[in-house]
Amino acid sequence: MMTRARLTLLCGVLGFAVAAGALAEVPTPADGVGSQSAHVPPDPPQHQMGDMPYPKMAQMMEMDDRERTGMVLLDQFEWRHTALGDAAVWDTEGWYGGDNNKVWLRSEGERIAGTTQDARADLLWDHTFARWWSVQAGGRQDFGAGPGRTWAAMGVQGLAPHWFNTEATFYVGEQGRTAMRLKAEYDLLFTQRLILQPEGEANLYGKSDPARQLGSGLSDLEIGLRLRYELRREFAPYIGLVWARQFGRTADYVRESGGNPNEVEFVAGLRAWF
Repeated sequence: MMTRARLTLLCGVLGFAVAAGALAEVPTPADGVGSQSAHVPPDPPQHQMGDMPYPKMAQMMEMDDRERTGMVLLDQFEWRHTALGDAAVWDTEGWYGGDNNKVWLRSEGERIAGTTQDARADLLWDHTFARWWSVQAGGRQDFGAGPGRTWAAMGVQGLAPHWFNTEATFYVGEQGRTAMRLKAEYDLLFTQRLILQPEGEANLYGKSDPARQLGSGLSDLEIGLRLRYELRREFAPYIGLVWARQFGRTADYVRESGGNPNEVEFVAGLRAWF
């Protein structure tokens, strides 16, 4: 049994060791500079900056929040093994504009046996209204199997709590058609270059569209898990698994065409941006 005196002595020794270690980690002042308390602030500016045109000020300070920039992101360009055969799937977007207003283009779809089965393209105006969030408005065009459909679009996108990239878009089409698209993804950093990306996407339709083999309500849900390796930040091959499920009348259309409305697909692809 350790006596109180020995316990007190041991605690004192441990405390002294911790304090000594902490002091040892304090960097030694360089070039004769003393502690932070002895720091002498620099002299105030000797010359006042006069008024000048914005372009000249932006050039001198090397910043310009009105400059137009752009980016193209090929988020998913992948091969999948599906019940109908091998498929090429893409999910890409690009934007151009300033800090607060941009033109945004999104497209996604799939091709099986050289035929585009289901694809869409959104052309949107994007306006930042809060930190990390923007509102979008514009139009969408469906193409591929079945007749083309044109929609008016409005939605929001941004970073939800815990850094989830989130999109929610509402569509209004011809003949009273309505639809909604929800998407969320998250990048989980394993190492400096290895990233695991969970992702989920759901589509809902207000009324059935037999010509495009879509039922009303929740038509499809897709949950994916991709592991990518960034050879460079701009170039990252990946592999993963995707669970795809159709519901209701949409699932019936898939069965009638020879597909499986509930399947797990292996994917391999590339993510790139410039």
